[in-house]
Amino acid sequence: MVHCQLYCEVSKEELFPPGEMMDKKQKKFLTVAPFECAWPNDLRFREAGRGCVAFDAFAHNDVTIVFREQVGSQHYHYKRDNCPHYTVIIGSHRNKRFKIEVDGKTVVDAAGVGLCCSSAFQSYWISIYDGLISIGKGRYPFQNLCFQWLDSNPNCSVQYVGLSSWDKHVGYRNVNVLPVTPNHLSLWKHVDYVEHDLGEDDLEQELEDQIANYESWGLGKFLENWELSDMFFVVGKEERVVPAHKLILAACGDFGLSSSVEEVVHLPDISYSVLHALLQYVYTGHAQILESDLRSLKSLSLQYKVMPLVKQCEEILEQLTSHEQLVESPKPVDISYPSWLQCSKTFPYGLPINRERLEQFLSTGEYSDLDIYVGVHDLVLQSHKVILGSWSVPFAKMFTNGMRESASSMVCLKDVPLEAFKIMLEFMYTGELNKEATGGINTLLLQLLLLADEFGVTLLHQECCKILLECLSEDSVCPILQVISSVPSCKLIEETCERIFSMHFDYCTTASIDFVMLDEASFSNILQHTDLTVTSEERVLNAILLWCLQARELYGWETVNELIVNSTPEMLFGERLKSLNGFLNLVRFPLLPLELLKKFEGSNLCQQIPTFDHLVKEAIRFLEFGVTGSKRSQKFQHRKSSFKELLYICDGDSNGVLYFAGTSYGKHQWVNPVLSKRVTITASSPISRCTDPKVLVSRNFQGTSLAGPQMEDGRNASWWMVDVGQDHQLMCNYYTLRQDGSRAFMRRWNFQGSLDGKSWTNLRIHENDQTICKPGQFASWPITGPNALLPFRFFRLLMTAPTTDDTNPWNCCICFLELYGYFR
Repeated sequence: MVHCQLYCEVSKEELFPPGEMMDKKQKKFLTVAPFECAWPNDLRFREAGRGCVAFDAFAHNDVTIVFREQVGSQHYHYKRDNCPHYTVIIGSHRNKRFKIEVDGKTVVDAAGVGLCCSSAFQSYWISIYDGLISIGKGRYPFQNLCFQWLDSNPNCSVQYVGLSSWDKHVGYRNVNVLPVTPNHLSLWKHVDYVEHDLGEDDLEQELEDQIANYESWGLGKFLENWELSDMFFVVGKEERVVPAHKLILAACGDFGLSSSVEEVVHLPDISYSVLHALLQYVYTGHAQILESDLRSLKSLSLQYKVMPLVKQCEEILEQLTSHEQLVESPKPVDISYPSWLQCSKTFPYGLPINRERLEQFLSTGEYSDLDIYVGVHDLVLQSHKVILGSWSVPFAKMFTNGMRESASSMVCLKDVPLEAFKIMLEFMYTGELNKEATGGINTLLLQLLLLADEFGVTLLHQECCKILLECLSEDSVCPILQVISSVPSCKLIEETCERIFSMHFDYCTTASIDFVMLDEASFSNILQHTDLTVTSEERVLNAILLWCLQARELYGWETVNELIVNSTPEMLFGERLKSLNGFLNLVRFPLLPLELLKKFEGSNLCQQIPTFDHLVKEAIRFLEFGVTGSKRSQKFQHRKSSFKELLYICDGDSNGVLYFAGTSYGKHQWVNPVLSKRVTITASSPISRCTDPKVLVSRNFQGTSLAGPQMEDGRNASWWMVDVGQDHQLMCNYYTLRQDGSRAFMRRWNFQGSLDGKSWTNLRIHENDQTICKPGQFASWPITGPNALLPFRFFRLLMTAPTTDDTNPWNCCICFLELYGYFR
């Protein structure tokens, strides 16, 4: 266990001024919606890198606390944060694990530590002191320690605390930020903790009420409600009429109900309170009944075969008998459907409803009171209004507010995709997504996301969002942005897509022309994004011209310059001409070579587009004379995330990435980068006299340098792998290798890139390549196509067939390797 000395003392008045304490007490708790983060003004460490946050949380999973150097936004999420931060996640992986992440990378992943609670508020505290992160449970900070972890490279600048969530709401209350003091055991006295009485005003109930539209399937609102009912009980001697729904009752027991006629069930010997408890248990998963009525409830449950309730009544009666309590007591008893019987985390989670029966009723149409005609297919889907209404407010209103669907057993949905609607309907009955919809990002998933948003099926919407966030890539961001940019509930995904596009700007504007279909707001956000990463401002200009032209194929500014000769800007750009004038100001012309700016100056674009002409001439004046209106303007500053251009000139030159790393990235004289630990090189065979990683980046010829074979997936594999470093990436557009002194010449191999060293992308495939034919020979190849614009950390040369040497055909015999491209 790591211990540290803590130095500052503080009084209660210093911690919480009277006004602040009153404000905190007035606001009982804070609810954080899925994929959002709250940054209350008062949640800030007094001393950067040192502080403690104590709080209560109510959640099914993922109580997420973020510690950051600056305040984030409401739609901030730690999964897409580039800035330094710590993230502590209590109840990760569906409340099974505890995690700590540093700058988005998991450093602690432990099972069963400090899990969260979904039935009541649970108290926690988290302290940070110069990288020592301590987590405990309970109301009093620095007691009941659950876990400690020490960061070997501590971030001593974190100061702001964010309260976040993942895919479900999280409720927070009694949140306090405290300094770390010498006397931990007395510090709890300073915590502004508000006690809350149980009952109708209990905070747990308030929180549940707030998030009911999100995490509840809504059957409770149909309890003893005449809306959509198709049967009723006549109960007791007073013949009280109690409505119910055949489908719900048939899914949890055996009530002997007909599916064709309206049922009336007479229960003259049963009191209303007993029937109410039974229905309450069925519709909500909870019931309250007097001890004196327990036997009657058990008998009624047994009659209708609601077996979970029968068993619970028996257990309670047995406990009362063993404690010699009077069963005829008027004391109320609370009964809840046991969590260990709940096989699903969504519908019908918390209810004694048999999900298999529901699926059967959907497939057979039994108890159906609704025929759904979808699209132009004239296809009838038989369903149940009570299920659709319990999930979806729009459906509930459609069936209950007097619209023609209220009295009809038919609904026509003309503009709805059939397959997506069928999957949404399945989800409403099972609480699980069809595998067809969860197989990565596809059209069906996007259609499903829009349907969930349109009909307010929030849990389905969240499931779709989770899949999208997990599967986003530079290839998928454009089609997704086109679909979701107009959907307010998809703000997190929209911002994440824009960030990924910005970070892979070259690739996204070169691999496909799809980006021209983005709306103006999305494209503008990308161009102004702080993470915009480009190899040249010329690429930004080309992308702007293509977008404003709504081009159908990829080309550069030279082609646009030719097109404008026989046209006008108004005809060429149409309604996007106004956008062009605005977007041109986002190009940092002064960062372009003077020679290229001179070409612009004499171009047709300058002659016909005044904004372009003005910006080009301003940039030329700056480069030639240093004259500018405002040197502080962004257009005169390099983008913080831009790549350094390291381009191939000739075999064995000093312009490559590995040589550059050996100079400490241009700061010192060259030293072998493997020895200085700037890069890491590994081979398929163990290090030996003939397999020496530092040889590959040395400047000297080596007669014998090889990577021997190893078995991978039942096949021989020989490879050399380069890691350019944790904080570096390369868009590789050229590479050079050198044969050692042997005649084991490669003929078939792949040159690959990877972000994690596990999943590989082929950058160039060599088939029967006869280039290498002499010992000691240099050879170089370009990397072309869209993959040349993808940044990678790891690179690998992998043999896919034997060499020309018959003695040791699987030895990869090279003594030099160099990479070129755009490096950061």
